[in-house]
This record gives sequence, C-alpha cells and structure tokens, in this order.
Amino acid sequence: MVTLLIIADDFTGALDTGVQFAASGANTRVVTSADYDFCQIDPKVQVLVMDAETRHLNPEEAYNIVYDISKRAVAQNIPYLYKKTDSALRGNIGSELTAMLDAAGEKTLSFLPAFPRMNRWTKEGIHYIDELPVHESVFGKDPFEPVTCSYIPEMIGQQSTVKVIVQAAKDSKAEADEDKVSAQEPAILVWDAQTDHQLELSGQYLYETSQLHLTAGCAGFASVLPKLLKLTGENKPDIRFHSSFLMMCGSVNPITVSQLDYAEQNGFLRIRLEPGERLDEEFWFTPDGQKKLCELKEAIRKNTRVILDSNDLPGHDDTKEYALAHGLTLDEIRVRIAKSYGHILKALLENDFDSTLMITGGDTLLGCMEQLGVKEMEPICELAPGTVLSRFLLGSKKYRIISKSGGFGQESLLIDLAQKTSGGSSC
Repeated sequence: MVTLLIIADDFTGALDTGVQFAASGANTRVVTSADYDFCQIDPKVQVLVMDAETRHLNPEEAYNIVYDISKRAVAQNIPYLYKKTDSALRGNIGSELTAMLDAAGEKTLSFLPAFPRMNRWTKEGIHYIDELPVHESVFGKDPFEPVTCSYIPEMIGQQSTVKVIVQAAKDSKAEADEDKVSAQEPAILVWDAQTDHQLELSGQYLYETSQLHLTAGCAGFASVLPKLLKLTGENKPDIRFHSSFLMMCGSVNPITVSQLDYAEQNGFLRIRLEPGERLDEEFWFTPDGQKKLCELKEAIRKNTRVILDSNDLPGHDDTKEYALAHGLTLDEIRVRIAKSYGHILKALLENDFDSTLMITGGDTLLGCMEQLGVKEMEPICELAPGTVLSRFLLGSKKYRIISKSGGFGQESLLIDLAQKTSGGSSC
C-alpha cells in the first residue's frame, strides 16, 4: 500500500529523492508517467515517485499537472504527499506548491528546501548554495533555467497569490514544542534550516502537530521522512559492477563540466559529439550515423573509462551556431540532445553492452529511457550524495544505471566512482 507519493519535476530528482526511502528499506518505485494509474501499483510498494516532467513547462501547465496528480492521490486516500523541488530552486516552485495545496484542501504546506549535505541551506527565507545566494551561484547562470531570485517568498510570489510565511530554524526539541504555527488562510510555510539536525527537528514538530501530510523540499528533507513515517526495513543490496565505466553527459552545468575535465586529465577517454550528431534528429539513421555508432562501440570496447560529452570545446559556440542556422530553440536543443543519447544507448544495449553506465542530467536520462521504452525504475542506493544507483527491466534482462543531477558532486566524482565500481564491489 502506498503511504507516500512524491511528485518530482525531473527524472534525476525523482531518483535522488526516492533512493532516500529505498536505502531505508522501503519498497520504492519511480515512474515516468504523469497519468500513472494508482490502481495498477503493486500493493507491496510503499513509496511511489512520479516524474511529472514539469521543470521546463510554463507555470500554468505545471500547476495543472501537479494539481491533477495530487487530486487523484487524495481520492485514493494516499496519506502523505511530498512535492519534490530542485535543491537550487529551478523550475516552477510557486505554481507547483500552490497546486498541491489547492488540490489537497489543507490549510498549510510546509516547504523545507535545504540540503545541508550538499551545502545548500535556507536562512531568513533566503536560499544559499555554497554560501552564496542562489541567484549569485552557478545556477543563476544556467542557460536553460537561470534562478533570478534567492528570497523564497518573493520567488513563490512570482507564480502564486498564496500567503507565504517564513519559519525560523529549529535548534532544540523544546523550541520546536513551544512554537505553534497557525494560519487563518491557506499558506505555504518556508522553513529555515542550515543543518540536518534542524531539518530533523522541524520534521518531528510537523509530525507531532499533524502537519506532515503535505510537505515539499528536495532530497534533504526527504531523508528525514523514512524514520518519521516508519518507512524502513531490511535493505542489503548485493550489486556487482562491471570493470569498465561509461559516462554519458547531457548537462551543461559548470560543476559537471569540471568533473569531466578532471576525469579526462586522469585517464578517461573523452569523446565530444559534434553538433550535427547531437542535434540532427535523423543523423543516427544515416550511413554516417551508423558508422559513428560502430566507432563509439569500438572505442568503448577498447577503453575501460569513457565519457560521451555533448558540450562544446571551451571558447567555442558550435551548438549555438548550429541552432541558429537550423532555427532551433533552447528547449529543442535540450530535447534533441536527450534523444540522440537515447539512440546511442539503445544501440549499445543491442550489442551486449557490459560497462557500468552513468548518465548525468534529468533530460538526458529521460530521453534514454524513452528510447528504450522504460517507464519504471527502482532506486537502490546512493554511491555518493545525490548520485544514485538504480535498476530497470528491459525485456527479461535487468540493467543497472548510475544517475545524478548536473549540479551535484565534487570534482573527483567520476574518478571516485570508477575506482569504486572497478573492483566489482557493491553499495
């Protein structure tokens, strides 16, 4: 029976939040259809994560999708709803939180956006990344969805008329017990937090005051919920990896780019896809495309550590120039790159692919799974904060895949993962 429904706005976010429950022993599934029929879920599933793919939609479209899912969940008597948001506050934060609040008919929705393990925290309603207000961080320069505001009530107010109340961080159990939140009208409560302990105290307070039925945040607060909701059990996965490692990168985030640079400097073979290879929808069906696939397969066979990269060389604007010449929008660039990676992955799996596979970027991961016809994944464990190992079924065979958001991880992440998996060790 589903105890908790999580509605995520992109695929990697769905997985890095769902894995918090899988790692605690809860039976967890991630599905990629916003129209998913709750009646078809396996009764053993305790946590259902839906990738609503609302990150790149306009606010009204995002509102409608989240409202519909939330309304159907309430009708199915799912007791707890969690709106998973981006830890850097990209996407339709205001419209999506409002949609869940409206659909559930509750007085308040508590929003706890901090992720202290990733150095992302909230103070006096302002969200920080590595001690910088988020709009001044690398996420303020995102080419697809730059964050332009760091004060969360103002950010929400750009898409919603619902009252927003900032709640101070909790530093002790007694302080939490004494604080009583009372909203006379529907309100979104934004909770400050700079540490995991503060998140835990806020969660305990919300549980004890029956306000945990409707919450929102990223994987940070999600990690508090398994214990509070008693979504725990035995989870000792015995996962063995292949000795070779393939990383498919569809992210332009500077954090990921630095990881690629570091990996290349330390022995990874880095193959950069040409603009036409990643943006021409027909390329992979042409003789040149088939020849390129053969070359990629051979390179992966001969090298134990390989990166496929969709980024331009430093100082070059090949993607922009190609897009201008062919009348492509930023959104079309994003979608076409994801589809190209999907074609490549499908061809590799049809050729007895046996490398440990990693994909960076939610759009890229979704594009690959769509090409394979995969609509459901099972998160297993975290190999590093925000870096998730999952598995999926294709035909009668199970495959494993590592994923992460573009903005997660230290510079040496790829090297660390390749070393960890090369010995065949498990989680």
